[in-house]
Amino acid sequence: MPAIVKLQLSLQAFAQAISSLDLEEKRQLQEIIEQQIFEAEEAQYEDDVETQEEIKVIRAEYALGESITLF
Repeated sequence: MPAIVKLQLSLQAFAQAISSLDLEEKRQLQEIIEQQIFEAEEAQYEDDVETQEEIKVIRAEYALGESITLF
């Protein structure tokens, strides 16, 4: 298991550290950040009250046969 280190850096110091990475390391960092953004947005979307209400309405319509699944 890799060691976990928590650091507090200013955004400017972090940007400077990123600048020192080679292209492959920057791509790896980009993938990590994009995955974390996706997960955070997904969690936020699932917790959204309006979204939950829309899902309830659609499930009710589907149960009543008023909605169909297209493949």
